[in-house]
Amino acid sequence: MLKIVVLVSGGGTNLQAVIDGVKGGAISNTEIVGVVSNNKNARALERASANGISACCISPKDYESREVFNAKLLEAVDSYEPDLIVLAGFLVVIPPAMTAKYKNRMINIHPSLIPAFCGKGYYGLKVHEAALERGVKVVGATVHFVDEGTDTGPIILQKAVEVEQGDTPEILQRRVMEQAEWKILPMAIDLIANDKVRVVDGKTVITK
Repeated sequence: MLKIVVLVSGGGTNLQAVIDGVKGGAISNTEIVGVVSNNKNARALERASANGISACCISPKDYESREVFNAKLLEAVDSYEPDLIVLAGFLVVIPPAMTAKYKNRMINIHPSLIPAFCGKGYYGLKVHEAALERGVKVVGATVHFVDEGTDTGPIILQKAVEVEQGDTPEILQRRVMEQAEWKILPMAIDLIANDKVRVVDGKTVITK
C-alpha cells in the first residue's frame, strides 16, 4: 500500500480529485495518510477533515525564520512516514533537505505543458495569463517528479487542452483543471502505486 501525503495551499481541488480517485478505485493500492498546508484558511484542510484524513497547518508566519519553518515542514511530513509526497497547488519553495530526502518520491502537478510556461513566477492564474498573451492554441498540464529546480524534474504524464476563442485566464484555468489536472494526477499516483514508473537518466520509463 502506497502511503501518500498531499501538500496544498488553497482550495484543494486536486486534493479532492485524489480523494475521489482513492475512494472510487481509479487510484489503487494507495492510502492518503496526511494533508499538510501552509495556509490555516485553506479549504483543503476542510476537505481532509470531511474525509477523515489527518491534516495540519505549518505556516512560515508562525516561525522566526525560513530555516525553522523548513525544518518544521519536513518534520511534519516525516511524521506521516509517506512513500510519496504529492504537491497539489503548494505555493511554497520546497526545502532542499526535503527534495534530497524524497528524491523520485515527490511529484507536482503544473498547469502547463512543461517546458512551456513553467519555472520561477509561473503559478496559478499567471500561467494561463501568459498562455493567452502568447496566443498559443494548446495548453495543458504536467505531472513531474520534483528536483532541485523549479518544474525541472522528470516528466511522468502530460495532457493537452485546447484554447478556445474568448477564453479568459479563469475559464482556461478551469478547463485545464477539469480536462487535464484532475485526470493525470490520479493516474500518475496509480502508476507509481503499482510500480510502473522508473526514472532512468533523468527521464521516466512507464510500464503499461
